[in-house]
Amino acid sequence: MEQVVEVTGLDAAYEVISSVYARLRFTSGDWSSVLRLASRRLGPVRFDQFGGHMGFEASGEPISDYVFGHLTSGRVSYTSDGEDRFMAPGEVFLTVPPGRPFTAGAQDPQASMVVFGQAVLDEVADGVRFESCRPLSPRAAAAWLSTCVHLQNEVLPVFKDNPLVTANATRLLVATTLATFPNSTLVGWTAAERRDAHPRTVQRAVAFIEDNAAKDITAADIARAARVSIRATQLAFRRHLDTTPMAYLRRVRLSCADADLRAANGSVTAIAARWGYARPSVFAAHYRAAYGVSPSQTLRSC
Repeated sequence: MEQVVEVTGLDAAYEVISSVYARLRFTSGDWSSVLRLASRRLGPVRFDQFGGHMGFEASGEPISDYVFGHLTSGRVSYTSDGEDRFMAPGEVFLTVPPGRPFTAGAQDPQASMVVFGQAVLDEVADGVRFESCRPLSPRAAAAWLSTCVHLQNEVLPVFKDNPLVTANATRLLVATTLATFPNSTLVGWTAAERRDAHPRTVQRAVAFIEDNAAKDITAADIARAARVSIRATQLAFRRHLDTTPMAYLRRVRLSCADADLRAANGSVTAIAARWGYARPSVFAAHYRAAYGVSPSQTLRSC
C-alpha cells in the first residue's frame, strides 16, 4: 500500500524529512516550499518517491539507515567526512554513510530513494562497510536502478504478501547494492576465513539448507548453522562445491518445485511463487536449464 504525504511550507517539509530520514537543522531555505513523499514497502525495504518545488541547505544528525538514491531532476548535494558531493540528474548514489553527521542541500529535487537498515545488510554479508558513496561504474549503477524499478513496480504489487518472494527480492536488492557500491566485501579472504572453509562447514550448511528450504532463510542463517562467518561459508561453498550458499539454496528449492510439479501440486505460477520465484518466466528458464523441459511439460505429463 502506498502512503503519500504532501505539505507546503519549509517548516512542514522539515518535519517530514526529519521524521523519515534524519533530523535536520535548516540554515537557509525557500519558505514557500512544496514537498511530496510517496512510500511503499517491500518487507524491510522502503521505496520513496521524493520531490517538490523547494530549496534548502541544512545540517543533519547521523542517519541510522542506508539511504540510496537516483536523482531524476533538480540538484542535490551532500558533505560528509570532509567530502563534497554534487549530484546531477541521472546519477545513482548513497546519500551518506550511517552514523556520520552531514550537511545537505537541494533545489527542486525529484528522486527515487531506497531505504533499509543494517539488519537487512547483515543477512547477506558480515560487517559491511561502504567505502564510497558513488557506484563502481555507470553499468553497475544502471543494473542497480533496473533492479529497484523491477522490484518496486512488478514484484511488490503482486507478491507483497508472499514471504518467500519478498525475502528473496530483498536479498536480491541488497546483493545488487553490494555489487554496485565499493565496500569491504570486495577485499580478499582472511586467514581465519580460509581456515574455516573446510568440508564440515559445507556439510553443516547443506544439512541446514535441505531441512529449511521452504522457510525464509538468509545467508546469515546458513552461516550460523555452519558455525562460521558468512564469508567463510561462501568460501567453503566455492572451494568444495563450486557454487555459493544462496545458489545451492535455489537449487534445492528448484528440486522441491520439480517434486510439486510431478505431484501436480498446483499450477506452474503457484508452484513458482511457493518456492520464491516472483516471475514464472524466470522460474521456467531456470527449470528448463536444470531439467531440459519446461515446467508445464512436467505438469502435463503427470
